[in-house]
Amino acid sequence: MIKLLTALFAFVLLSTGVNAENGHQLWLRAKSTIPVEVRCSKKSPTINIAINELKNGWQGKAGQVIELKILKDKLLKEDGFRLSENSIQAKTDAGLLYGAFEILRRQQTGESLTEEVINPSYNLRLLNHWDNLDGSVERGYAGRSIFWRGIDLLKVSAGDIQLWTEYARANASVGINATVLNNVNASPTVLTKPVLERAKAVADVLRPYGIKTYLAVNFASPEVIGGLETADPLNPEVQAWWKEKVKEIYDLIPDFGGFLVKANSEGQPGPQNFGRTHADGANMMAEALEPYNGIVMWRAFVYDPSDEDRAKQAYNEFMPLDGQFHENVIIQVKNGPIDFQPREPFSPLFGAMKQTTVMPELQVTMEYLGQSVHLVFLAPMWEEFLKSETWQEGAGSTVARCTDGSLFNQKYSAIAGVANIGLDANWCGHDFAQANWYAFGRQAWNHSITSAQIADEWLKLTFSPQNSAEETSAYDLEWNLSFLQPVKQMMLNSHEATVNYMMPLGLHHIFSAHAHYGPGPWWAPEGMRPDWTPPYYHQADTFGIGFDRTASGSDAIRQYHEPLASQLADVNTCPEAFLLWFHHVSWNHEMKNGRTLWNGLCYRYDEGVKQVRDFQRIWDKAERFVDAERFAAIQHKLTKHSLDAQEWKDACLLYFQQFSKQPIPYELERPLYNLDELLERDEQRVRQSE
Repeated sequence: MIKLLTALFAFVLLSTGVNAENGHQLWLRAKSTIPVEVRCSKKSPTINIAINELKNGWQGKAGQVIELKILKDKLLKEDGFRLSENSIQAKTDAGLLYGAFEILRRQQTGESLTEEVINPSYNLRLLNHWDNLDGSVERGYAGRSIFWRGIDLLKVSAGDIQLWTEYARANASVGINATVLNNVNASPTVLTKPVLERAKAVADVLRPYGIKTYLAVNFASPEVIGGLETADPLNPEVQAWWKEKVKEIYDLIPDFGGFLVKANSEGQPGPQNFGRTHADGANMMAEALEPYNGIVMWRAFVYDPSDEDRAKQAYNEFMPLDGQFHENVIIQVKNGPIDFQPREPFSPLFGAMKQTTVMPELQVTMEYLGQSVHLVFLAPMWEEFLKSETWQEGAGSTVARCTDGSLFNQKYSAIAGVANIGLDANWCGHDFAQANWYAFGRQAWNHSITSAQIADEWLKLTFSPQNSAEETSAYDLEWNLSFLQPVKQMMLNSHEATVNYMMPLGLHHIFSAHAHYGPGPWWAPEGMRPDWTPPYYHQADTFGIGFDRTASGSDAIRQYHEPLASQLADVNTCPEAFLLWFHHVSWNHEMKNGRTLWNGLCYRYDEGVKQVRDFQRIWDKAERFVDAERFAAIQHKLTKHSLDAQEWKDACLLYFQQFSKQPIPYELERPLYNLDELLERDEQRVRQSE
């Protein structure tokens, strides 16, 4: 009888829904707490935050005594900590804060707590905000900037401080310890006194949470705001200007982290404007920052409109400079050699630059993956990237080990994520896009963590029932079986689904000209530079499709280390996920499953659409477990996601069919659109965006 009443009670709970939420609390939703006693002999703003977090979020044994200790321990890195059942030990105050969040996460997700030492994989774990001083956000899909409102609106409000505090807390909870406040396409104005004063206000809020502040700077600043006639990095007046500007910044922000620089890329000024090298420019800034322990993060995203394969250009430009950069210069390299595509092979610069610190740059904001509309969990993509074998120092030379300091002697190790954060109530535009912010932090802290563990944690922290202990048992069992497991699998499948309906088998950069959103494999206006058009990348013709990067083509494969280079060069051993990235392949090429390439493409596109429709079904079944506001918002996004996937499939197959001259397999669903209709739709989007 008791079991029956419990089951009926659980059914009532499920039927009546859950409390409304708008997602603003992220994975840090308030929970009923249990009394705990926290002791620490040292006091600081950071330690006070750690104590308050433990007191306000404790889910362990009532009356437990937890002791926080600062101590020297050879096993601990700068931000690392040692956990036990009743203590957190660390070398730094920030380490104690990270340890506090670790304990709370484990309590809330049901993970056991054992005595262990936990160190971060990277010293610097940064978010790069592409926020402009006018409040807009480049590649931002979640509203306007949380930092900037306009050059005439720099006064700091109580609301700003509250928002920045919430932001800092979220970052600290996943171990992010640095933030670049502005766009890499930087305005020189960012280095003027009024703007620096606002940056100081942000830094003051972030500091107690262990977060250092960085700024992206424009290389031409000495000319534009300094009144000099040149920005030549070897000019003594330019060098003196940067040193004085750096001193001004550190007078305001004593723990300022340093500069992020995009130079001689996409029209941005740089040292090459003056016949100098990237090393000349980076080292000049590094020398100005070195007395303050500041660093320069110099982006390797460079390419010019030449006949050279764009995928080769960063390697060609930076490899000759290996060993010429100062110790406090870090070369920031996008995960792939093109530009944050749905799937790319890793950039060959990882591991190749053995005498220079290299850091990965990942894109959390989904510029090329459906932006804030599509549900795409990025942890599997990043896990694939970090575990990629470079062979640079033999077997085991993964991208992770080439960048975390374990293979090469380097003072710093770092990883950056281009943020997806804005003023939307849920911060990220899509409730599931919050999972990518969370995932970046967790993988930056621990590059060995699995995507499945991250998804499991995030779902439990973000959607778990807010019930009392008496209500928990029956409800939680149903929640685990009917919500957690299917939704987690949906998340884990979502990246591969996106690759399937957008660009399977190594296709890349075949987007519409409209903001990198919809399909546009046909887009090639007269006079447009080739490497800004999709046909440059897919190379479709009556023989086949794909970009030949073997010795008979651009020979980009030669930039990879053996035995990987030989594996990629052979069409029969190249992983099919990258087949069309490295090879121009006949439409009738036989795939490993026995299908022809054309039929294989058709099946991949069809599978992607089916997967997204399945996501819709999974989410519809989850309605009873989710508050009405978030459920409806995600359901609406998934409807658009499904329509977009269908458009991608139809556009690409109908366009490529003109070259293959083969039918779409009859057992697959017929296209819903015709090609002329899709071409006209794309033209309308382009006109509207102009």
